[in-house]
Amino acid sequence: MNQSQNEKIENRSWIERLGQALMGEPKDREDLVQLMRDAEKRDLLGQDALAMIEGVLQVSELQVRDIMIPRSQIVFIPRDAALEGIYPLVTESAHSRFPVQDEETSHVAGILLAKDLLSYVIAGEDQKFDVKDVMRPAIFVPESKRLNVMLHEFRANRNHMAIVIDEYGSVAGLITIEDVLEQIVGEIEDEHDFEEEAFILQRNEREYNIKALTEIEDFNERFGTAYSDDDVDTVGGMVVKSFGHVPEHGEKTQIDDFLFEVLRADNRRVHLLRMTLLSPLADSTD
Repeated sequence: MNQSQNEKIENRSWIERLGQALMGEPKDREDLVQLMRDAEKRDLLGQDALAMIEGVLQVSELQVRDIMIPRSQIVFIPRDAALEGIYPLVTESAHSRFPVQDEETSHVAGILLAKDLLSYVIAGEDQKFDVKDVMRPAIFVPESKRLNVMLHEFRANRNHMAIVIDEYGSVAGLITIEDVLEQIVGEIEDEHDFEEEAFILQRNEREYNIKALTEIEDFNERFGTAYSDDDVDTVGGMVVKSFGHVPEHGEKTQIDDFLFEVLRADNRRVHLLRMTLLSPLADSTD
């Protein structure tokens, strides 16, 4: 029997065992998740597989606004920028795609791919450059779009980035296919994911998206608090301690003047939080 046949038998056995675990016919999503967790406890389902399945279920409940990169942290390329002005932005941010902004109207005119600049780098100053000649069309989506719909559109249209607009048509942020996939498979980290802004993202004056792995020391520094890290090291640990259990998506808890809502979690830990300020921050934390 060759390796391919062995893999087919193993896959069939796994599917059969999972099917037996689901014979209870779950009545709703919570019942289904509990059956999956019971299957994981009986070694019918791996921990990583369970986490991804829960991620898939949660994606259908999240909206683009829940995970988007806010406008304040977008690196824009001016529509009339010259090459010598673009190169520093590309190298310092290390992004692969950049929204091109019309500075007069603040509207996004298109998307510039860093790889499209390579031919100009090779040609040097001999080749005439106009960002409008190389930028790609921008895709615009509302803040309320569901993440599962967003993922389907990314795949169907072969796009990797979309500009998020609010109810008035203004740019509220951006979202990438990587942002959506991270809700399913967990963090896709690279050497640029350890910057402070990758852990605490300000959505508006009072709301922030916070990764659960954010160190309490960093949280204290950002928001002028003095929470102890003797018992727990991260904001996720602090929130779980407040709940008294590992919370599920949508659960909320208040710690002093901060309201935390779980945006993504599995049966083992919290991954992403939305924090709402219940009172204004002091000027020193702006």
